[in-house]
Amino acid sequence: MTALGLGTAVVLTLVGALHVVWMFSPWPLRTREEFASRVVGVPVEKLPTGPATGAVAVLLAVAAYIVAGRAGVVPVPGPGWLATVGTAGVAAVFLLRGAGGLVVSSRQDTEFARLDRRIYSPLCLVLAACCATVAALG
Repeated sequence: MTALGLGTAVVLTLVGALHVVWMFSPWPLRTREEFASRVVGVPVEKLPTGPATGAVAVLLAVAAYIVAGRAGVVPVPGPGWLATVGTAGVAAVFLLRGAGGLVVSSRQDTEFARLDRRIYSPLCLVLAACCATVAALG
C-alpha cells in the first residue's frame, strides 16, 4: 500500500506543480488562447486567475500530503482517522470531477471535451480509485 500511496502522492504533486507553472505560462502550449481552448475549455478572458490556479496547486499539495500520510510515507499530525477521512475526501472529489467531466464532455464536441474524455476525466477516475484504495487499506 505504501507504493500506491507514494505513487498517487507523486502524481498529485506533479499535477500541482503543473498548476504552479500555469500561473505564469501556458506551457506546454504556445499561447494563452490555445491553452484556454485545450486545457480549460473557456475563452481566454474567462481563464482562472493566477491566485485561483495557485489555490488549486496548494490543494493538490495538501491532498498529496494527506494521501502520503495515510500510506505511512510521511507523518500526519492529529488522530489517525483524520488521514483516512481526508484521503477518502480526496477520492470523492476526484470521483466527482472524473464522472462529471465524462458526462458533460460527452455532450460537447470541442477540443477541450475530447481531451477531457480521453485524458483529464480518466486521470481523475484513476486518482479517485487509488485514493479510495489507500483510504480503505492504507
